[in-house]
Formats: sequence, structure tokens, C-alpha cells
Amino acid sequence: MESKKRVLVVGANFAGSTAALEIKRMLKDRVDVTVIDRSENSLYFPSLIWVPIGRREASQVLVPRRPVFEKYGITFVVDEATSVDPDAREVATEHHGTFPYDELVIATGPRVDRDVAPGVREHACYVGSVEGALDIRAKLEEFKKNPGPIVIGATQRAGCMGAAYEFLFNVEKWLREEKIRKKVDLYWITPENYLGHFGIDGMPLAEPYLKAFMNAFHIHYRTQVGVKEVTADAVVLDTGETIPSRFTMLMVPFTGVPFIKNSPKLGAKENLFLDVRPDYRLKAYPDVWGAGLAVDVPPPFTPGRVPFGVPKTGYPSDATGKVVAKNVVRTLTGRTDLIERPWGKIPAVCILDAGRKEVIIFGNRLFKPRWFAVMIPNVCNDFGKLLLEKYFLWKMRHGYSFLP
Repeated sequence: MESKKRVLVVGANFAGSTAALEIKRMLKDRVDVTVIDRSENSLYFPSLIWVPIGRREASQVLVPRRPVFEKYGITFVVDEATSVDPDAREVATEHHGTFPYDELVIATGPRVDRDVAPGVREHACYVGSVEGALDIRAKLEEFKKNPGPIVIGATQRAGCMGAAYEFLFNVEKWLREEKIRKKVDLYWITPENYLGHFGIDGMPLAEPYLKAFMNAFHIHYRTQVGVKEVTADAVVLDTGETIPSRFTMLMVPFTGVPFIKNSPKLGAKENLFLDVRPDYRLKAYPDVWGAGLAVDVPPPFTPGRVPFGVPKTGYPSDATGKVVAKNVVRTLTGRTDLIERPWGKIPAVCILDAGRKEVIIFGNRLFKPRWFAVMIPNVCNDFGKLLLEKYFLWKMRHGYSFLP
């Protein structure tokens, strides 16, 4: 590089933080890295399922960003990025004006579409945010006083099935601990073609494992269903069935964020996710990169009667952040041999918590074809999930982005 380049990263959770830290680590003083995000803290999403039942406090799954970025010489701006003009190479913010760049990494994550069906926003809870998890905790405390049917699952077009499964089994255990399980009819609803599809066309033994869990815990389930409406005391399915519900939690679809909507030159897809090449450069602008949940990932499978999406979770987000970082560094140092690693070729690595039990999932690829795939149930405890949590929180607190 002939002069110091400016790398701007919009978004600072798994993908954005990883990309920023890795670019700075590899280029050091040869590059200025600035990160813009509206929150002071990073969130470890996988542990949110434990906040409603009191196994974790919200503060335990949040990591302050500023000390980590300052430690490595990265400028951190807490603000809302509102739009980008990729021709002028400038990002506009709500309070801090515009930021010029030579290379831009967009890692904004998604917007949650809670208007997917009438009544979902008003009557269904959502466990995918700190606010949502704390709201569920309060509602479950009230629920204990007058227990009844519970509906947990995902709506049409949703993709984050794993978290919903985890929440289901944790709530089932919580009901037993509160000694009210016999008073509750527990329902699972999903658009998946079959139990354990997960938006990746399943894993070996996934369906029989999940069926065994459902039967063992006396959970009623419906597959290939969408949500027509949610009311204060019921969930109406698109099959015409009405399921009574005194408490409802539904995972909903993701779409792109207003930053992308306000930047039409980016050429995003209709769902407002970024249209990227296999090396994660935008097809419209080679100096703009997409990372994490902001990129478009078309399902590689044919859904059944009801549409649903692929999982966009922490591990592949972190992996795309690393790929983007390496490719930005190669671009800034004059190399043209960029790494290509599409979302579906990232390894499948997941530990599904099942209420102090777990299922460990490994595969050489997230999407088929795979030459290696395995699901290992651990019905004694969930030490794998706990170990993964401790590792990632330690990694986030210290900025060790180069580690797996």
C-alpha cells in the first residue's frame, strides 16, 4: 500500500467485530479502521434462551465493545449509520456526519419482521433480543399464577429454528421445576418440512431424535404450518386449526435493515439482504463487502407447503467476518487471489440445548452435499453449550478474533 487506507465497518457484533479486529491485526498501522454501531455492547445471542428462565442475567451475555476496540487502535463510533453513497464512498450517520472510506464492510445484521402475520407483534413474544428475553421472563412469572396452553415455534419465512427448539425444551424443563407441567399443554409449530430440518435440510438422525424428544416430553407438534393470526388467547394456523395459548413465543423472519433500504445503489435483493459474490464483495461495488447476517443466502432446498429460510447464526457470521477481513487485506495489498467461501460451505457447528441436555451437531458443510455429518445427543448435561459460551465470551472480551 502506498498510503494509509481507511476501512469502515458498519455493525459490530460477530461478523463486524471479527472483520474489524482481523483487518487491524493483519495491517496494523498501515490502515485506519473505524467501526460504527448504535450499541456500546456486543451480545452473545446463543445464551438469550436462558435469560427468561433466570439461568442468565442480561448483563452476563453483554460485552462492552469500546475497551476491546481501543486496545487494538480501532476507532469506535456509537451512532446509527443511515445510508451509504458507494459512488462518493461515504457513509452517513444520524449524529456524527459522514465517514469516507476506501473499503466498506457492511455487517449490520437483520431487522426482525414481527408484522409477518396479524397479532404477532401484539400477542407473541420474541426471545431473539435482550428486551424480548426480559419481557418473556416477566410474562412467565405471571403465567405461573394461571397456567394454561403454551405455543412455541416459528412463523412462515423464519430461519432461526434452532433457538426456538432450544427455548421450547428449556421452557418444558422450567415448567417441571415450577411443578406446573401437568397443567400445561405444550405445542410446537414450525414451517419446516419435518422436525429437525433446521433450514439446512436436516442432519443424520435429526428427525428421529427430535421426535423422541417431543414424545418423551409430551409435546404436541405441527410441521409445515404457517401462522395466520395470533390473538391474546390463541394461535390460528394457516391450516385452519386454532390452538389455545396463554403464552406464545414465535421466531419470525429476518429482513435487511433500514441502512440498506436507504442505500438503493447497493443493489440489494428484495428482502434487503446484500447480493454478494462468493468472496463477499458486492456484485455492484467491489470496494463494498457484506458479512454476517446482512448477506443474502438463498435456501438450497425446496420448502414444503410453507416457505422458510436458512439459519443465520453466530458461527457462520464469525466465519464470514474472517473471510472478508482476509480479502480486504489482500485487496489493499494488491493481491487478486481472493478467498471464496459461500455461506453453505462453512462448517455446520452447533450445540442445541435441550433443557440441561444437549445435541452436538457437526458437519463439514452447512448445506448438502456433506461428506461428514453427525448429531451426538448428551442427555446427562449441557457442558458443551456452557463451554462454548465461556469460550466465545472470553474471546469477545479480549478481542481474540483470530481464534476459531
